[in-house]
Formats: sequence, structure tokens, C-alpha cells
Amino acid sequence: MPNDRLDDILNRLDRIAGALERSAPPQSQDADYDAADAFVWHAATCTLQPVPRVNRVEMVLLHGIDRVRDILVDNTVRFARGLPANNALLWGARGMGKSSLVKASHAAITAQHDHKLKLIEIHREDIEGLPVLMGQLRDQSGYRFIIFCDDLSFDSQDTSYKSLKAALDGGIEGRPDNVLLYATSNRRHLLPRDMIENERSTAINPSEAVQEKVSLSDRFGLWLGFHSCSQDEYLEMIRGYVNHFKLTIAEDQLRAEAIEWQTTRGSRSGRVAWQYVQDLAGRLGKALT
Repeated sequence: MPNDRLDDILNRLDRIAGALERSAPPQSQDADYDAADAFVWHAATCTLQPVPRVNRVEMVLLHGIDRVRDILVDNTVRFARGLPANNALLWGARGMGKSSLVKASHAAITAQHDHKLKLIEIHREDIEGLPVLMGQLRDQSGYRFIIFCDDLSFDSQDTSYKSLKAALDGGIEGRPDNVLLYATSNRRHLLPRDMIENERSTAINPSEAVQEKVSLSDRFGLWLGFHSCSQDEYLEMIRGYVNHFKLTIAEDQLRAEAIEWQTTRGSRSGRVAWQYVQDLAGRLGKALT
């Protein structure tokens, strides 16, 4: 065979080999779990990125959710101590502190358990990589991990919820003893009602099809509901922030401004209360530290 032809074949083989290596899934790498108390999972590279400073609110500033707060904290404490605990789904009204409660619970409990409890955020679009992440964490017996997915939901074209169901059940290996999943969602069943109704109308066996969709949320042992707050609860949230950050404002003015603020936004929630406090602190020239 002429040398030119041989060189051409070898070059093509090199390009093919390079393309195969680039298309192969990256191998997961063990993270330095002592580098931080919280991490973000990057499914594309199968790596955990440390988060030096978590964006969160202190537990004492979360008002109006006392019952669900106590349930989640108790569940998390048991897990941190190596006792049986449940996956948790925090569902309900937007802006009422679902994700804030998860992060605040982790922060409060981490301070009491020698920094062995780690919070790992996984993005909604990376749910299909959840089994890979759980496999990576399985052998880290010296640590406890809460995998946290914020605003988890699925649309009618999405089938990745099946990956989540398999991960929650743990498959043949079972869910790792050192891993829990906490998720927040505006939907109790994680799937839109029209998606469930469509399955009911088109399936050969409607009840079985609906059960297949609804059973996803059944994998969570705890369902913690968050409901819209009353005006009194909304004002109490604001007063809690004002007192905590030592913002000086007359009670009558505070009440009038807070009610006007919620009226312009068309809703009342912890998020709206916090946004008003940020505006108030800015006008008063006070830093929220």
C-alpha cells in the first residue's frame, strides 16, 4: 500500500478515535467534600462544584411556616444522626419559603453535626443524571448528603420523571443510606393536571396510566404543604425582618407601605415581604447584613 494512502487511513482513524473520546460520557471525579458544606452538581462533567457561600435566609427569619419547619428539621436531624429519614417534597404557593427552609435547615443542622452533612443542588434539567450522582455518593460513608432540586416539575413532553422515580426507589441496589432527596415544587404531583387528564383520556387503561403519573410524588415520604399567607402573617414576616435588621420606621407607616407594596404586586408571600424590606432598607441607607 502506498505511504500516502496509509497516512490518510491513519489520520482518519485518529479523527474517529478522537470523536469517540469526545462523545463518551465523562468519568465522575471524587470531590473534596471538606472544601465546602454545599455543592452544585454539573451533569455534563460529572463534577461537584463547591459553594463557598450559600444564598440563604436565617431560620429565625422564616415566619408563618412553623409546623412544616419543625417536621423538616426533625427529619433532617434524624438523617444527620444516621437514623432513618424520608425524602421530602415541599409543595405549594410560590414565594412562601420552600427553598429557603431547605437551605436554612441545612445551615442550622450543619453547625451542630461537625460539617458532615452536605447539601448538593441538582438542576431540574440534570435530573436524568441523578443515578450517576447517587452512585458517586454511595461510597462516601463518612458524609451525609441532601440532594436538593428546586422548582421541580415536568411537562407533557418530558419523560425524565421516570429517571427520578428509579433514583428515588434506588433500583436493585437501593437508595444509598447516606443520601436523601429534598425537592420543591408548585405542584403536589409534580406533573401538570392536563398531562394527567390527557393520560386518562387516551390510555387503554385510564386508571393505570394516571397512577403511573401520580405515583412519582408517592416516592417522597414527606409531603409538606405551603399555603398563601394572610395579611396578618404577611405583616408579621415584615416586622420580623425589620426588627432583625434594626430598621427604624413608624408602625403606621410600615403597615401602610407594606399593604401598598403587596397590592401593587397582586400577591402576599414571604418573597414579597422580603422584597419590600429590601426596598425599605435601601431607602433608609441600611445594609442587610
